[in-house]
Amino acid sequence: MTTNRQQFVAGLSAMAPVLPGVVPFGLTAGIAGLDAGLDPVAAFSMSFVIFAGASQLAWAQLVGQDALPLVAVATALIINLRMAMYSASLAPYLGDLPRRWKWGLAYLLTDQAYAVSIARFVRDPEAAGRHWYYLGAALPLWLVWLAATAAGLLLGAGVPSHWQLGFAVPLVFLALLVPAIRDRPSAMAAGVGGGVAVLASGLPFNLGLTAGAVSGIAAGFAAESWQQRRSAR
Repeated sequence: MTTNRQQFVAGLSAMAPVLPGVVPFGLTAGIAGLDAGLDPVAAFSMSFVIFAGASQLAWAQLVGQDALPLVAVATALIINLRMAMYSASLAPYLGDLPRRWKWGLAYLLTDQAYAVSIARFVRDPEAAGRHWYYLGAALPLWLVWLAATAAGLLLGAGVPSHWQLGFAVPLVFLALLVPAIRDRPSAMAAGVGGGVAVLASGLPFNLGLTAGAVSGIAAGFAAESWQQRRSAR
């Protein structure tokens, strides 16, 4: 029988290859906070409170452009709408946990933690201690994110521009996406979602990301339904 400790270690092991790619993302978030005119304490607090890279970068950019606080907050919330879809997907596996666990795990929810955890849960839906696996995947990413943000604040403008730290951001997500494409529905979801996100990248409030996510889910669902009807013939 798998113990909670073993589940935690398994989650940590699954997330370990992703963590190096989070470092430049966190450095970028720290530098973006300084560029927006925030003091180091406020910039670090942004990583602690928001804990969402894309939302933090968009929020910092809007603050740096003297946008209305309501607009900055609304933009961050819209970008994070995909977390609601992640939560709905995880609910069948973690929904019976006590509220104290749900609040903590919800705070630690990220794209990476979701991708690593849902892949494991789908493969082994009856495993005990699933929340410990999720915690093992999500907690180290949170720690690395805070440490990388702090490093970005310390380095500030000292990071050479030719390092191209922003290039590491899509690489992190590609590393998660490719292993998740296992069949035609998942390939359809990835292709349509990515295509729509690129085509809709010019939408205000970064809605292209949400549009891509919704379109990908719809395409994957449609492909899976078609595949099931075809198999039933």
